[in-house]
Amino acid sequence: MRLSLYALCLSLLLLGCEESPQERAVMPTLAPADTKGADVDMVLIPAGSFIMGSNKEDEEGLLERFGFVRPLYRDEHPQHSRTLPDYYIDTYEVSNRQYKQFVDATGHPVPPTWIQTAYNVTLGKLAQFSETKLREIALDYFQLDRDTRKMSKQQLLDAMAERFKQQDQLPVTSVTWFDADSYCRWRGARLPSEAEWEKAARGAAGQEFPWGDVWDPDITNMGENVMAEEGVVAVGSFPNNASPYGVYDMSGNVWEWTHDWYEAYPDSPFSSLEYGEKFKVARGGGGGIGHYSLSVFFRAALRSPMEPNSLGDDAGFRCVQDLR
Repeated sequence: MRLSLYALCLSLLLLGCEESPQERAVMPTLAPADTKGADVDMVLIPAGSFIMGSNKEDEEGLLERFGFVRPLYRDEHPQHSRTLPDYYIDTYEVSNRQYKQFVDATGHPVPPTWIQTAYNVTLGKLAQFSETKLREIALDYFQLDRDTRKMSKQQLLDAMAERFKQQDQLPVTSVTWFDADSYCRWRGARLPSEAEWEKAARGAAGQEFPWGDVWDPDITNMGENVMAEEGVVAVGSFPNNASPYGVYDMSGNVWEWTHDWYEAYPDSPFSSLEYGEKFKVARGGGGGIGHYSLSVFFRAALRSPMEPNSLGDDAGFRCVQDLR
């Protein structure tokens, strides 16, 4: 069953668990040589230390106000320093177009959302259908916002081609951790560790959000502030939603898989029944949050445990690559 990733995260929150303005320095966009022909931009994250996690507490009483059972922030404790070598990270979330290159090259199964929207069908295949059948497809799959009864076959195909172009730019979603891992490996890359993802999102000083420490709902896609299917929009649609290194969309739009299992940080005073090799960690917050669009869910330190086989309509990923 497909659900908004946030809906799955919220269900985990309700299950409960046991307790036992740095200046933006945008790095150059680079593309490592070995990307298996994938059309991708990456940013170099320089080696060095950074602040990871937080010591925040639920001083606003969000736990009681919204009925959450799991304590907020506790799995981010303690705030600590980490040191990483240089690495590249995708400038944007992996798009449908990029993921389709992988599917076409390997025969990997397509995300179920592609079948629901006919994104998995080529224009050549669609051109083989009759005008009457194309009208049915336009209504049932493409949901064209126009009177298809007055459209010729070529007009229908042109409209479908335009819809494909729009879908090309959306981040790929409804992919499991294993799908994401397979794509990155095919490209000669890998999924980011939690530490790599967080450094790229927060910068060395550990900003609260990619753009700084002050919450601004207009900077990111929270879902409720856009008119889009599942609250997901084209990658890079929010130009101010950039990290100190020039990495985009690390807050909002889609949650992003990381490589790591959901485990306690070293010296953490918090324990959870979800810890262990049960859940992978998703980061960043997604557009499917809806009326739970609280700033807490778009913080760069937020950790969301997710079953690796789960599919989320607002769950995607990006890759990292080691220096050669």
